[in-house]
Amino acid sequence: MVDAEGLRDELCRTYRAMDAAGLIFLAAGNLSVRFGGGMLISPAGASAAAITPASFVETAFDGSAQAGRPSSEWAMHAAIYEAYPQAHSVVHTHSDHCVALAATGENLPPFHYMVAAFGGDDVRCAPYVHWATRALADSAVAALRGRSACLLGNHGMICHGKTIGAAFNAALRLEVLSRQYILARQAGAVRLLDDAEMRAANERYIGYG
Repeated sequence: MVDAEGLRDELCRTYRAMDAAGLIFLAAGNLSVRFGGGMLISPAGASAAAITPASFVETAFDGSAQAGRPSSEWAMHAAIYEAYPQAHSVVHTHSDHCVALAATGENLPPFHYMVAAFGGDDVRCAPYVHWATRALADSAVAALRGRSACLLGNHGMICHGKTIGAAFNAALRLEVLSRQYILARQAGAVRLLDDAEMRAANERYIGYG
């Protein structure tokens, strides 16, 4: 069992990896892990250059913190943990291609079989609502129903995973797929996989990894 110190170390390493992978810039992104009856979450205004294991804030699902100031998007993380018991870690980013696709208000459709990695035939795009609000948290929870990731209209993306590493990988996968879909649209008409093809893809992903 990983203790609090180990979780903090892993969170710090992953936050820096998010920055190195181009998923976050400045303080535009946050990361958390389920901890006790609440979560450990990156602090408000966090930057990869300055963050340390001690920076992560122990926060209850009502936003109260023992010390420090949690990310402004704590409510979105908390709502996901409360709605989805399988969620152990949550990643939220403003990565370039996720933001670009989210600005169209469109779902990421089944243009590639790896879309099934998120639990369905598409990745939904939640409608735009103001950032750092309960309305945004509720919108994200709804878009994540049956999925492990969603786009946030005119904002970015959010995903959850069974581990910190799995959540990071999901965020990176969604950014890559969003980039590839945008490139495919520029190349011409995109052939989408049909229901039978996506059903087979989803079946293959059951238990994968």
